[in-house]
Amino acid sequence: MEILVTGGTGFVGGWCIRLLLDRGYAVRTTVRDPRREPSVRSNFPDAGERLRIAVADLSSDEGWAEAIAGVSGVLHVASPMGGGSDPKDPETLIRPAREGALRVLRAAIDAGVPRVVMTSSGAAATPPPGASGVFDETLWTNPDQPGLDAYRRSKAIAERAAWDLVASSSGATELATVLPGAVFGPPLSPEPRSSVEVIARMLRGMPGVPRIGLQIVDVRDLALLHLLALESPQATGRRFLAVGGYLWMREVAAILRASLGDDASRVPTRELPDWVVRLLARVQPELGQLVPMLGRRYSYSTAAAQALGWQPRPVEDTIVETGRSLIAASRG
Repeated sequence: MEILVTGGTGFVGGWCIRLLLDRGYAVRTTVRDPRREPSVRSNFPDAGERLRIAVADLSSDEGWAEAIAGVSGVLHVASPMGGGSDPKDPETLIRPAREGALRVLRAAIDAGVPRVVMTSSGAAATPPPGASGVFDETLWTNPDQPGLDAYRRSKAIAERAAWDLVASSSGATELATVLPGAVFGPPLSPEPRSSVEVIARMLRGMPGVPRIGLQIVDVRDLALLHLLALESPQATGRRFLAVGGYLWMREVAAILRASLGDDASRVPTRELPDWVVRLLARVQPELGQLVPMLGRRYSYSTAAAQALGWQPRPVEDTIVETGRSLIAASRG
């Protein structure tokens, strides 16, 4: 049985590939640039012919029909590149996210793929400002909420578009979505990916950390939840929050300092006042999405994921293993 994993060069995609190979699946994965194939294969030296590479870009229809033809399932993990987005025009982030998801789903529906598991984000299940308590997958981020940043809007809009497409389709393709929090864990490739850059920046040194809490999940646990959602009949038509635990960024810093000794000597010891973060966001627009989360604390229920047999590891272990992996990679 062969499974397509989109985004083979990515942090989460790489761990999904590794888990599938370990479980005996054949894997096909996509890359945007064919020159990346050697680096992808280097992460799975024993895969041989059980790993195939297809070239397809979320911004183009070209290549997706060939990438999906004949597979038994799809893990749509890839996200459009956001580096060219304009902070003043949310559509430069929202449009690629929505169209990329629909492009993959249409190809899967046309090919008659039985099930697609799509990586969404906990950002698509963000409670409104001032809300507290425990929330589950029934919560949807309101994309029209005043002050909502473009990233959270893009995740909510893209996931909703995916569900609407499947609902309106006459095909047999089923959909499940996985909504991770901040994804940490040991990278498969040397360069930090995604949320792991948060840990890398702490280790390199920074003036302080914002007063922000993180809903953390280990990338290996996240890959497992994708597989469970692919294999489990009861996952059909469901959303699954993927969170292992909650830590304030100051707590993440403290764990690194306590566990890594001299290797964490540059990790900040102070928490930045909220006004400093707001001021920095005026001159560094990429920090804008942090501002609405300052001081907010709420919890997620993962009962739906646990009903599939999912049990995440302690987030403290994930933080330490991420730090150790990054330090080892920096030393070559």
